[in-house]
Amino acid sequence: MGDRAGRQGRGPVAGLVVAALVAAGCMAGGVDQGEPQQQPAPRRSAQPDSQTTRADGTTSVAEFKQDIEDAVRLAERYWAQQFRASGQRFTPIRRVVPYSREGEVACAGQALPRNNAVYCSAGDFIAYDVNWSVAAFRQIGDAFLFYLLGHEYAHGMQVRLGIRYNFTIQQELQADCMAGAYLGDSVRSGALELEDGDLEEFREGLLAVGDDPDQPWFAEGSHGTAEQRSDSFFRGYEKSLGACGLG
Repeated sequence: MGDRAGRQGRGPVAGLVVAALVAAGCMAGGVDQGEPQQQPAPRRSAQPDSQTTRADGTTSVAEFKQDIEDAVRLAERYWAQQFRASGQRFTPIRRVVPYSREGEVACAGQALPRNNAVYCSAGDFIAYDVNWSVAAFRQIGDAFLFYLLGHEYAHGMQVRLGIRYNFTIQQELQADCMAGAYLGDSVRSGALELEDGDLEEFREGLLAVGDDPDQPWFAEGSHGTAEQRSDSFFRGYEKSLGACGLG
């Protein structure tokens, strides 16, 4: 995937009607409370630059780190543009925290487990298990990292917009749609260049993170089946944020 400076587009954030519903917490990418118990990673700047990066087929740790930085920078830039276009003040997510051991990072006093990625609302940070993420990067591809960070960043935007649902699955599927919109809009604006196979990597990643088909949709922590998550993501990818209940 390639990241380059893109054009500013008008977003539908200003027309959002917030439902008066109760928020559902979610350990695997939801809106938990807490503060990381370690030194924060440096926050990335939202300022566009002319640097272009592309997937080169390697699976090095250096490339992984660069892709994470690119994904965070691109998401921050995209949402800054959407908020500005709607006349709203944008505040970027405070930090992105990698961790490698269970209990190394806590959210509301609760240790984050391995094999996870989370947005923590009280601390306003994203945390991800670096070993799990590197394994997914090597098995699926760099596009998965852009989806993963896009999904978690979307949870931060839900908090900023006051979006709250009765059920976790509603929060999660909307975040998938928002992640798809951010990536699709970034491609259409020229801010992001897809390489051959990147769309398939998105599909493979969504298949990997889907719920078991037997899991009740109303259960706490439900994210949606692979089919539901894929449908939500690509609806946002093709139709932008208006397809995500934000217009």
